[in-house]
Amino acid sequence: MQKRSMFNLDYSYLSLPNKFYQLVNPALFSKPQTVLLNEVLLKELTIPFTNKEDLISFLLKNKGDDRTSSFAQAYAGHQFGNFTTLGDGRAIVIGEYNTPNNKRFDIQLKGSGRTLYSRGGDGKATLKAMLREYLISEAMHHLNVTTSRSLLVAKTGELVQREKLHDGAVLARLMKSHIRIGTFEYARHMGTTEDLKALTEYTINRLYPEIKNEENPALSLLKKVRSVQIDLVVNWMRIGFIHGVMNTDNVSISGETFDYGPCAFMNVYNPTTVFSSIDTNGRYAFGNQPNSIKWNIARFADALLPIIHPEPATALQLAQACIDEFEPIWYEKYYEMMLLKLGVQKKAPELYSLVDELLTLMLNLKLDYTNTFLALTNNTGSEVEKMAEPEFKIWLEKWKNTIKNSGGIKQAKKCMQESNPAFIPRNHLVEEALDAATNGNFNRIEKLLVVLSNPYHYQENLNHFTVPPPTVFENEYATYCGT
Repeated sequence: MQKRSMFNLDYSYLSLPNKFYQLVNPALFSKPQTVLLNEVLLKELTIPFTNKEDLISFLLKNKGDDRTSSFAQAYAGHQFGNFTTLGDGRAIVIGEYNTPNNKRFDIQLKGSGRTLYSRGGDGKATLKAMLREYLISEAMHHLNVTTSRSLLVAKTGELVQREKLHDGAVLARLMKSHIRIGTFEYARHMGTTEDLKALTEYTINRLYPEIKNEENPALSLLKKVRSVQIDLVVNWMRIGFIHGVMNTDNVSISGETFDYGPCAFMNVYNPTTVFSSIDTNGRYAFGNQPNSIKWNIARFADALLPIIHPEPATALQLAQACIDEFEPIWYEKYYEMMLLKLGVQKKAPELYSLVDELLTLMLNLKLDYTNTFLALTNNTGSEVEKMAEPEFKIWLEKWKNTIKNSGGIKQAKKCMQESNPAFIPRNHLVEEALDAATNGNFNRIEKLLVVLSNPYHYQENLNHFTVPPPTVFENEYATYCGT
């Protein structure tokens, strides 16, 4: 089914049983105003538009287009360990865009009004929350982390009531798919085995067609999602990213990072670092993210049990074997990544202690995570002086000897420059940019977007963007879900 000329959208998700979605029209706005537009992404996707007025008219004014096939998705989820039914309470998929090279993306509007799943909410979004998602998702893309992408942020011309009145806004974002572990939990607990089979078949055909002829497609899907999620969280750990709310409804089957509410970036290295206002027990702290994703994959396995094997004991045995393989796979990929950050391409378990010793030093000396690796890479930045500490000098000698024996300094530096960003979205810079933008000044956010579009290229004249925040900011900073 293809209805709209600009995006040429279709709706394969609607082939699923209707319990998986609600057909709903997104809210329309008479005078929306685009404040951020991702022209580079529009060109990459070859989305035809002559000007931003045409685009915003298409997305938010709906001039002459039939929206009867737009939909909100139903799903469930374990939120901080507790199971609940959920759904898109303020997000509506207006359709699926197929690129000329046959890649499919959901186009979703966030802040586009109430749905069946709004649970008393207004379905709207604040300008600051949508600007945050645009900024962080684009930064993550340029940091080489799989992520949702943002097409635009537009002010709606309405005010949204939260703790006070805020400017309302809509974000248009893209993902390969918004199917999540929570979608499968919904199918398992609120549907039939046939519903679960339909969702599994659809997901495999859409995202992982290479496994559809496997002997046990459901088990293969479990292993595939385990793999892409390990790769994703390893990448989070590489750049010091803390998602903040790793509930199963925020874990995508496609392996994309999404929903940038209480996320943040770690400054001083500490595995217990938490910035989310609702994560009072540190469930999703930086260092707990590997355990959290393992727990979430186990919930995915639970959801798939009825179709992994008709005999419950056998299904459980097969699923448990998959979960038991998580830790050896995780440790191999994690240490491989951390050694690459140190310029060591040799995958030898006897070198893992080099990583562990460095992290212990960083914790004890309260070193900045990003800047420590930047100092090792370029011998520049705020942490160089701290590396003169006696205990750090001992580690440095061990590291230098390791590099000599594993390819040499030139090869190591190239590897490190590809693995260690110079620029990340420092929390205080993000907040300064967002506060200025919500007051009408977009200069800071536009400059920050430019710097973060080339995060691995260190430039001395941009040193301001590498400076960590004052301790008082770090101690008091909290992030929120943005609803």
